Amino acid sequence: MAKKQQEVRDLQEGSYVVIDDVACNINSYSTAKPGKHGSAKARIEAEGVFDGKKRSLSQPVDAKIWVPIIERKQGQIVSVDGNDMQVMDLETYETITMRVPEDQDVSPDENIEYLEMEDERKIV
Repeated sequence: MAKKQQEVRDLQEGSYVVIDDVACNINSYSTAKPGKHGSAKARIEAEGVFDGKKRSLSQPVDAKIWVPIIERKQGQIVSVDGNDMQVMDLETYETITMRVPEDQDVSPDENIEYLEMEDERKIV
């Protein structure tokens, strides 16, 4: 997994973070004031980008945490066959096979935006 390190204090809602070795999108981020014997803590509620499961994390704000590198790409649907579709990347012109999301209706020659991290892809 392509990732980089970042301090917890630099995270914000809508950004990505790695929790339990899974790339997650941050839904809520809150901090608690420093106590008598410790530093300020951050509580992060997130949802898996590719699996949709909810996860939470509590860390000191000065701790380092992994942030995944997720690319946002443009593609064009070449063909649809049942639950699979062929998508051509508009930058590299390579063709990839993706699963059709259940909640979306897609058709050939339609332009889409998708997230890609290593071998995982998801339509936005």
